[in-house]
Amino acid sequence: MSRFVIGLVVGLLLGGVLTFFIFVGSPRAGQAPGAPIKAPDQSGLPPGTAQIVIREPLFNEILGTVFTQMQPPKFPLGTSPETLAADQNACGQITVLREGSGVQTGVRFENGRLGAPIAFTGSYNSPVGCLEFSGWAQARMDLRFDQQTQSVFGQLNVETVNLDGLNPVFSALVTPIVQSTLNARVNPIRIIDGKQIAVSVPIVAASGNLNAQVQDVRAEIKDNALNLFVIYGFGGGPMQQAETGP
Repeated sequence: MSRFVIGLVVGLLLGGVLTFFIFVGSPRAGQAPGAPIKAPDQSGLPPGTAQIVIREPLFNEILGTVFTQMQPPKFPLGTSPETLAADQNACGQITVLREGSGVQTGVRFENGRLGAPIAFTGSYNSPVGCLEFSGWAQARMDLRFDQQTQSVFGQLNVETVNLDGLNPVFSALVTPIVQSTLNARVNPIRIIDGKQIAVSVPIVAASGNLNAQVQDVRAEIKDNALNLFVIYGFGGGPMQQAETGP
């Protein structure tokens, strides 16, 4: 069971936070699978519920390591295949910064939601040449649970983009491109894989396996922490033979 808990926490942190800020892989547009994760029922949680508590400082400590010990995340501005295949050193890029425009990139648990201010610099390949810009965006992360894959997904929604000192005409062009790029580059984010929260424990004395399938996931942000409630349905089955090497 300890391996299960460790895998769950590592999957949440690496799969969610680092994927969000490193922006790995191809753009994946569209709605995240599954349904929005609800808050716990006021009547209480079922007995077969595991709770994971992750506090805001842990998220930001991981992000601090990314920015201090790795290269700043950089990706092309725009969402077309041609743009995404462009040289990352060419004009038309966004670079996420640890701090800029009076904002520090990080995770914030505020007013019962998961927020993410993002500082950045970038360049836009305009008809009059390469225009450099800087600014910050305010985003929120909505959590979703997909019953079919037993996985938790995050859906990044950039709510506002604030550019510093750019001509209003070009600002009106660049702002929606920055917003759509941030959204398209990372959505949907697989925060917890179904394999990480699966439970299959051999009970030798009973000649069987204790199995548990995730029936639902609830979440709330309380006391400066993200509380995940994984609700299991337990059952028994025949003991599985351990795999042996050749």
